[in-house]
Amino acid sequence: MHKHPHRHKKRKPEIRRQTEPGASPGLIVTDPNARRPIIHVMAYDEDRLVEEELADLGRVNEFLDQWRVVWVDVDGLGDADAIKQMGQLFGLHRLALEDVVNPHQRAKVDEYADYLYIVTRMVAPGTHLETEQLSLFVGKNFVITFQERTGDCLDPVRERLRKKLGLIRNHGSDFLAYTIVDAVIDAYFPVLEKCGDQLDVLEDEVLSRPSAATIASLHEVKRDLLAMRRAVWPLRDAVNWLIREANPIIGNEVRVFLRDCYDHTIQIFDLLETYREITGGLTEIYLSSLSYHMNDVMRVLTIIATIFIPLTFIVGIYGMNFRTDASPWNMPELNWYLGYPLALGLMAGIAAGMLAFFWRKGWLGNRRAAAPPATTNNTPPEPRS
Repeated sequence: MHKHPHRHKKRKPEIRRQTEPGASPGLIVTDPNARRPIIHVMAYDEDRLVEEELADLGRVNEFLDQWRVVWVDVDGLGDADAIKQMGQLFGLHRLALEDVVNPHQRAKVDEYADYLYIVTRMVAPGTHLETEQLSLFVGKNFVITFQERTGDCLDPVRERLRKKLGLIRNHGSDFLAYTIVDAVIDAYFPVLEKCGDQLDVLEDEVLSRPSAATIASLHEVKRDLLAMRRAVWPLRDAVNWLIREANPIIGNEVRVFLRDCYDHTIQIFDLLETYREITGGLTEIYLSSLSYHMNDVMRVLTIIATIFIPLTFIVGIYGMNFRTDASPWNMPELNWYLGYPLALGLMAGIAAGMLAFFWRKGWLGNRRAAAPPATTNNTPPEPRS
Protein backbone atom coordinates (compact mmCIF):
# COMPACT_ATOMS: atom_id res chain seq x y z
CA MET A 1 0.00 0.00 0.00
CA HIS A 2 1.29 3.42 -0.94
CA LYS A 3 2.00 5.58 2.10
CA HIS A 4 1.57 9.32 2.33
CA PRO A 5 4.26 10.55 4.72
CA HIS A 6 3.16 14.17 4.52
CA ARG A 7 -0.57 13.66 4.96
CA HIS A 8 -1.65 15.41 8.16
CA LYS A 9 -4.31 14.36 10.58
CA LYS A 10 -7.40 16.50 10.39
CA ARG A 11 -8.08 18.72 13.35
CA LYS A 12 -11.27 18.67 15.33
CA PRO A 13 -13.57 21.64 14.71
CA GLU A 14 -12.93 24.51 17.09
CA ILE A 15 -16.64 25.26 17.67
CA ARG A 16 -18.38 22.36 19.42
CA ARG A 17 -21.66 23.63 20.84
CA GLN A 18 -23.64 21.08 22.81
CA THR A 19 -27.02 22.83 22.53
CA GLU A 20 -29.18 22.84 19.45
CA PRO A 21 -29.68 26.08 17.50
CA GLY A 22 -32.54 28.06 19.03
CA ALA A 23 -32.23 26.40 22.45
CA SER A 24 -33.17 28.33 25.57
CA PRO A 25 -30.40 30.71 26.79
CA GLY A 26 -28.53 29.46 29.82
CA LEU A 27 -29.11 25.78 29.05
CA ILE A 28 -26.22 23.76 30.49
CA VAL A 29 -25.49 20.70 28.34
CA THR A 30 -22.10 19.04 28.65
CA ASP A 31 -20.16 17.02 26.09
CA PRO A 32 -20.85 13.30 26.68
CA ASN A 33 -17.19 12.58 25.88
CA ALA A 34 -15.85 15.13 28.37
CA ARG A 35 -14.10 13.80 31.45
CA ARG A 36 -15.84 14.05 34.81
CA PRO A 37 -14.66 16.94 36.92
CA ILE A 38 -11.99 16.69 39.58
CA ILE A 39 -12.25 19.55 42.07
CA HIS A 40 -9.21 20.89 43.90
CA VAL A 41 -9.39 23.57 46.58
CA MET A 42 -6.57 25.78 47.80
CA ALA A 43 -7.55 28.10 50.64
CA TYR A 44 -5.08 30.48 52.22
CA ASP A 45 -4.32 33.64 54.07
CA GLU A 46 -1.03 35.30 54.89
CA ASP A 47 0.10 32.65 57.38
CA ARG A 48 -1.88 29.50 56.54
CA LEU A 49 -2.69 27.34 53.54
CA VAL A 50 -4.75 24.23 53.04
CA GLU A 51 -4.98 22.15 49.88
CA GLU A 52 -7.57 19.44 49.34
CA GLU A 53 -9.41 17.47 46.65
CA LEU A 54 -13.15 17.76 47.19
CA ALA A 55 -15.60 14.93 46.78
CA ASP A 56 -18.48 16.84 48.39
CA LEU A 57 -19.22 20.29 46.99
CA GLY A 58 -21.21 21.15 50.06
CA ARG A 59 -17.96 21.66 51.96
CA VAL A 60 -17.11 24.70 49.86
CA ASN A 61 -19.02 26.93 52.28
CA GLU A 62 -16.73 25.81 55.10
CA PHE A 63 -13.71 27.14 53.22
CA LEU A 64 -15.45 30.40 52.32
CA ASP A 65 -16.28 31.05 56.00
CA GLN A 66 -12.81 30.27 57.37
CA TRP A 67 -10.33 31.53 54.78
CA ARG A 68 -9.58 34.89 53.21
CA VAL A 69 -9.09 33.53 49.66
CA VAL A 70 -10.43 30.25 48.25
CA TRP A 71 -9.34 28.92 44.87
CA VAL A 72 -11.58 26.19 43.47
CA ASP A 73 -10.06 24.50 40.41
CA VAL A 74 -12.40 22.28 38.37
CA ASP A 75 -10.65 19.96 35.90
CA GLY A 76 -13.21 18.48 33.51
CA LEU A 77 -16.59 19.59 32.20
CA GLY A 78 -18.39 16.25 31.96
CA ASP A 79 -20.90 16.64 34.83
CA ALA A 80 -23.68 19.16 34.26
CA ASP A 81 -25.15 18.60 37.74
CA ALA A 82 -21.85 19.39 39.46
CA ILE A 83 -21.47 22.57 37.40
CA LYS A 84 -25.04 23.64 38.24
CA GLN A 85 -24.40 22.96 41.93
CA MET A 86 -21.23 25.04 41.75
CA GLY A 87 -23.26 27.85 40.22
CA GLN A 88 -25.82 27.67 43.03
CA LEU A 89 -23.15 27.72 45.75
CA PHE A 90 -21.44 30.84 44.37
CA GLY A 91 -24.45 32.51 42.76
CA LEU A 92 -23.09 32.23 39.21
CA HIS A 93 -25.27 33.28 36.29
CA ARG A 94 -26.53 30.51 34.02
CA LEU A 95 -25.37 32.36 30.90
CA ALA A 96 -21.82 32.34 32.24
CA LEU A 97 -22.08 28.64 33.07
CA GLU A 98 -23.33 27.99 29.54
CA ASP A 99 -20.16 29.63 28.22
CA VAL A 100 -18.12 27.41 30.54
CA VAL A 101 -19.49 24.14 29.09
CA ASN A 102 -19.15 25.41 25.49
CA PRO A 103 -15.35 25.86 25.40
CA HIS A 104 -15.02 27.76 22.15
CA GLN A 105 -15.32 31.26 23.59
CA ARG A 106 -13.05 34.15 22.74
CA ALA A 107 -11.11 35.77 25.56
CA LYS A 108 -13.40 38.26 27.26
CA VAL A 109 -14.52 39.81 30.55
CA ASP A 110 -18.17 39.85 31.66
CA GLU A 111 -19.08 41.96 34.66
CA TYR A 112 -21.77 40.79 37.09
CA ALA A 113 -22.98 42.30 40.35
CA ASP A 114 -20.70 40.39 42.75
CA TYR A 115 -18.06 38.85 40.52
CA LEU A 116 -16.25 38.97 37.19
CA TYR A 117 -16.30 36.23 34.57
CA ILE A 118 -13.01 36.09 32.65
CA VAL A 119 -12.31 33.82 29.70
CA THR A 120 -8.76 33.14 28.56
CA ARG A 121 -7.26 30.54 26.26
CA MET A 122 -4.30 28.46 27.42
CA VAL A 123 -1.87 27.23 24.84
CA ALA A 124 -1.41 23.47 24.81
CA PRO A 125 1.69 22.49 22.76
CA GLY A 126 1.81 19.05 21.21
CA THR A 127 1.92 17.40 17.81
CA HIS A 128 -0.59 20.04 16.75
CA LEU A 129 -0.78 23.19 18.82
CA GLU A 130 -4.18 23.71 20.40
CA THR A 131 -5.68 26.20 22.80
CA GLU A 132 -7.83 25.29 25.77
CA GLN A 133 -10.44 27.51 27.35
CA LEU A 134 -9.81 28.57 30.95
CA SER A 135 -12.82 30.18 32.63
CA LEU A 136 -12.33 32.26 35.77
CA PHE A 137 -14.93 33.55 38.21
CA VAL A 138 -13.43 36.19 40.49
CA GLY A 139 -15.34 37.30 43.58
CA LYS A 140 -14.49 39.11 46.79
CA ASN A 141 -12.80 36.13 48.41
CA PHE A 142 -12.88 33.38 45.81
CA VAL A 143 -11.53 32.40 42.40
CA ILE A 144 -13.08 29.53 40.45
CA THR A 145 -11.31 28.09 37.41
CA PHE A 146 -12.86 25.66 34.94
CA GLN A 147 -10.68 23.65 32.58
CA GLU A 148 -11.51 21.07 29.92
CA ARG A 149 -8.91 18.57 31.11
CA THR A 150 -6.07 18.07 33.57
CA GLY A 151 -2.67 19.54 32.89
CA ASP A 152 -2.17 23.28 32.62
CA CYS A 153 0.35 26.08 32.92
CA LEU A 154 -0.68 27.03 36.48
CA ASP A 155 1.75 24.86 38.44
CA PRO A 156 4.09 27.85 39.07
CA VAL A 157 1.13 29.66 40.68
CA ARG A 158 0.44 26.69 42.94
CA GLU A 159 4.11 26.47 43.94
CA ARG A 160 4.18 30.15 44.82
CA LEU A 161 1.18 29.61 47.06
CA ARG A 162 2.67 26.54 48.74
CA LYS A 163 6.09 28.09 49.31
CA LYS A 164 4.78 31.60 50.08
CA LEU A 165 6.83 33.16 47.29
CA GLY A 166 6.21 36.71 46.13
CA LEU A 167 3.18 38.77 47.14
CA ILE A 168 0.41 36.34 46.31
CA ARG A 169 -0.33 35.26 49.91
CA ASN A 170 -0.47 38.87 51.07
CA HIS A 171 -3.26 39.92 48.73
CA GLY A 172 -6.80 38.98 47.92
CA SER A 173 -8.59 37.13 45.18
CA ASP A 174 -7.96 39.85 42.59
CA PHE A 175 -4.20 39.31 42.86
CA LEU A 176 -4.68 35.54 42.51
CA ALA A 177 -6.73 36.14 39.35
CA TYR A 178 -3.99 38.42 37.99
CA THR A 179 -1.37 35.74 38.74
CA ILE A 180 -3.38 33.10 36.87
CA VAL A 181 -3.89 35.37 33.85
CA ASP A 182 -0.20 36.27 33.89
CA ALA A 183 0.78 32.57 33.92
CA VAL A 184 -1.52 31.90 30.96
CA ILE A 185 0.06 34.76 29.00
CA ASP A 186 3.64 33.82 29.87
CA ALA A 187 3.03 30.25 28.66
CA TYR A 188 2.89 31.59 25.09
CA PHE A 189 6.54 32.66 25.10
CA PRO A 190 8.12 29.16 25.15
CA VAL A 191 5.81 28.10 22.32
CA LEU A 192 6.84 31.17 20.32
CA GLU A 193 10.51 30.40 20.96
CA LYS A 194 9.94 26.89 19.62
CA CYS A 195 8.29 28.34 16.52
CA GLY A 196 11.27 30.66 16.05
CA ASP A 197 13.69 27.71 16.25
CA GLN A 198 11.61 25.79 13.72
CA LEU A 199 11.66 28.74 11.35
CA ASP A 200 15.46 28.94 11.60
CA VAL A 201 15.75 25.27 10.63
CA LEU A 202 13.19 25.64 7.85
CA GLU A 203 14.99 28.69 6.50
CA ASP A 204 18.17 26.63 6.06
CA GLU A 205 16.17 23.87 4.36
CA VAL A 206 14.43 26.28 2.00
CA LEU A 207 17.73 27.85 0.95
CA SER A 208 19.69 24.59 0.62
CA ARG A 209 17.44 21.54 0.09
CA PRO A 210 13.75 22.44 -0.27
CA SER A 211 11.31 19.54 -0.43
CA ALA A 212 7.64 18.77 -0.02
CA ALA A 213 8.26 18.08 3.70
CA THR A 214 9.63 21.61 4.05
CA ILE A 215 6.52 23.31 2.73
CA ALA A 216 4.37 20.99 4.89
CA SER A 217 6.30 22.04 7.99
CA LEU A 218 5.95 25.70 7.01
CA HIS A 219 2.21 25.22 6.73
CA GLU A 220 2.11 23.64 10.22
CA VAL A 221 4.01 26.57 11.75
CA LYS A 222 1.78 29.06 9.96
CA ARG A 223 -1.33 27.31 11.26
CA ASP A 224 0.02 27.29 14.83
CA LEU A 225 0.80 31.00 14.61
CA LEU A 226 -2.70 31.69 13.35
CA ALA A 227 -4.22 29.72 16.25
CA MET A 228 -2.18 31.73 18.76
CA ARG A 229 -3.09 34.99 17.06
CA ARG A 230 -6.80 34.21 17.36
CA ALA A 231 -6.27 33.55 21.07
CA VAL A 232 -4.05 36.54 21.90
CA TRP A 233 -5.92 39.24 19.97
CA PRO A 234 -9.06 39.22 22.17
CA LEU A 235 -6.99 38.46 25.29
CA ARG A 236 -5.23 41.77 24.84
CA ASP A 237 -8.57 43.58 24.80
CA ALA A 238 -9.76 41.64 27.86
CA VAL A 239 -6.68 42.62 29.89
CA ASN A 240 -7.07 46.21 28.75
CA TRP A 241 -10.68 46.16 30.02
CA LEU A 242 -9.52 45.00 33.44
CA ILE A 243 -7.07 47.91 33.55
CA ARG A 244 -9.37 50.66 32.28
CA GLU A 245 -12.79 49.83 33.72
CA ALA A 246 -13.39 50.57 37.39
CA ASN A 247 -15.04 47.75 39.33
CA PRO A 248 -15.09 46.73 43.00
CA ILE A 249 -13.42 43.35 42.35
CA ILE A 250 -10.07 44.51 40.87
CA GLY A 251 -8.13 46.87 43.15
CA ASN A 252 -5.98 49.74 41.96
CA GLU A 253 -2.78 48.00 43.07
CA VAL A 254 -3.60 44.94 40.98
CA ARG A 255 -4.28 47.14 37.94
CA VAL A 256 -0.64 48.19 38.06
CA PHE A 257 0.39 44.54 37.74
CA LEU A 258 -2.15 43.99 34.97
CA ARG A 259 -0.33 46.61 32.90
CA ASP A 260 2.59 44.20 32.79
CA CYS A 261 0.25 41.51 31.45
CA TYR A 262 -0.93 43.92 28.80
CA ASP A 263 2.67 44.66 27.77
CA HIS A 264 3.31 40.93 27.46
CA THR A 265 0.31 40.50 25.18
CA ILE A 266 1.67 43.28 22.96
CA GLN A 267 5.07 41.55 22.83
CA ILE A 268 3.46 38.22 21.95
CA PHE A 269 1.38 39.82 19.23
CA ASP A 270 4.44 41.55 17.75
CA LEU A 271 6.34 38.24 17.70
CA LEU A 272 3.37 36.52 16.08
CA GLU A 273 3.22 39.10 13.31
CA THR A 274 6.98 38.90 12.77
CA TYR A 275 6.96 35.11 12.55
CA ARG A 276 3.96 35.16 10.22
CA GLU A 277 5.84 37.50 7.87
CA ILE A 278 8.90 35.23 8.02
CA THR A 279 6.74 32.20 7.25
CA GLY A 280 5.17 33.97 4.28
CA GLY A 281 8.59 35.02 3.02
CA LEU A 282 9.97 31.48 3.30
CA THR A 283 6.96 30.16 1.40
CA GLU A 284 7.62 32.65 -1.41
CA ILE A 285 11.30 31.66 -1.46
CA TYR A 286 10.32 27.98 -1.67
CA LEU A 287 7.99 28.63 -4.60
CA SER A 288 10.64 30.78 -6.30
CA SER A 289 13.25 28.05 -5.88
CA LEU A 290 10.87 25.53 -7.44
CA SER A 291 10.29 27.87 -10.37
CA TYR A 292 14.02 28.48 -10.77
CA HIS A 293 14.76 24.75 -10.65
CA MET A 294 12.09 24.10 -13.25
CA ASN A 295 13.48 26.84 -15.49
CA ASP A 296 16.96 25.40 -15.09
CA VAL A 297 15.74 21.94 -16.12
CA MET A 298 13.85 23.35 -19.09
CA ARG A 299 16.93 25.30 -20.17
CA VAL A 300 19.09 22.16 -20.19
CA LEU A 301 16.47 20.19 -22.09
CA THR A 302 16.03 23.01 -24.60
CA ILE A 303 19.78 23.20 -25.22
CA ILE A 304 19.99 19.45 -25.77
CA ALA A 305 17.04 19.51 -28.18
CA THR A 306 18.47 22.54 -30.01
CA ILE A 307 21.84 20.82 -30.50
CA PHE A 308 20.23 17.69 -31.90
CA ILE A 309 18.00 19.52 -34.38
CA PRO A 310 20.77 20.16 -37.00
CA LEU A 311 22.32 16.75 -36.28
CA THR A 312 18.98 15.09 -36.95
CA PHE A 313 18.69 17.13 -40.15
CA ILE A 314 22.07 15.85 -41.40
CA VAL A 315 21.29 12.25 -40.46
CA GLY A 316 17.92 12.52 -42.18
CA ILE A 317 19.50 13.73 -45.41
CA TYR A 318 22.06 10.93 -45.53
CA GLY A 319 19.41 8.40 -44.61
CA MET A 320 17.46 8.91 -47.89
CA ASN A 321 19.76 6.45 -49.76
CA PHE A 322 19.38 7.74 -53.37
CA ARG A 323 21.09 5.59 -56.02
CA THR A 324 24.33 7.23 -57.12
CA ASP A 325 24.56 5.14 -60.34
CA ALA A 326 21.27 6.65 -61.59
CA SER A 327 22.49 10.25 -61.40
CA PRO A 328 25.75 11.98 -60.43
CA TRP A 329 23.66 14.41 -58.34
CA ASN A 330 22.20 11.64 -56.14
CA MET A 331 24.35 12.09 -53.02
CA PRO A 332 27.84 11.54 -54.43
CA GLU A 333 29.15 11.65 -50.82
CA LEU A 334 27.97 8.04 -50.44
CA ASN A 335 30.86 6.93 -52.66
CA TRP A 336 33.52 8.98 -50.88
CA TYR A 337 36.23 7.02 -49.13
CA LEU A 338 36.00 9.31 -46.02
CA GLY A 339 32.33 10.16 -46.34
CA TYR A 340 31.30 8.61 -43.02
CA PRO A 341 34.09 10.21 -40.92
CA LEU A 342 33.45 13.54 -42.61
CA ALA A 343 29.71 13.36 -41.76
CA LEU A 344 30.50 12.56 -38.13
CA GLY A 345 33.05 15.37 -38.00
CA LEU A 346 30.53 17.80 -39.46
CA MET A 347 27.97 16.90 -36.82
CA ALA A 348 30.56 17.13 -34.03
CA GLY A 349 31.71 20.52 -35.31
CA ILE A 350 28.17 21.86 -35.45
CA ALA A 351 27.49 20.62 -31.89
CA ALA A 352 30.73 22.15 -30.59
CA GLY A 353 30.05 25.43 -32.34
CA MET A 354 26.56 25.64 -30.88
CA LEU A 355 27.86 24.85 -27.37
CA ALA A 356 30.48 27.59 -27.74
CA PHE A 357 27.82 30.04 -28.89
CA PHE A 358 25.57 29.15 -25.94
CA TRP A 359 28.47 29.56 -23.55
CA ARG A 360 29.34 33.01 -24.85
CA LYS A 361 25.71 34.04 -24.48
CA GLY A 362 25.72 32.86 -20.84
CA TRP A 363 23.10 30.20 -21.39
CA LEU A 364 25.27 27.43 -19.95
CA GLY A 365 26.13 27.46 -16.23
CA ASN A 366 25.92 30.48 -13.91
CA ARG A 367 28.27 33.15 -15.17
CA ARG A 368 29.43 35.57 -12.53
CA ALA A 369 27.91 38.99 -12.63
CA ALA A 370 30.25 41.86 -13.14
CA ALA A 371 31.39 43.55 -9.97
CA PRO A 372 29.68 46.90 -9.31
CA PRO A 373 31.84 49.94 -9.96
CA ALA A 374 33.66 51.34 -6.99
CA THR A 375 32.13 54.44 -5.49
CA THR A 376 33.89 57.42 -4.06
CA ASN A 377 31.42 57.91 -1.26
CA ASN A 378 33.31 57.79 2.03
CA THR A 379 30.22 57.82 4.22
CA PRO A 380 30.51 54.95 6.71
CA PRO A 381 27.79 52.33 6.46
CA GLU A 382 24.87 52.57 8.83
CA PRO A 383 25.07 50.25 11.82
CA ARG A 384 22.93 47.13 11.61
CA SER A 385 19.95 47.11 13.81
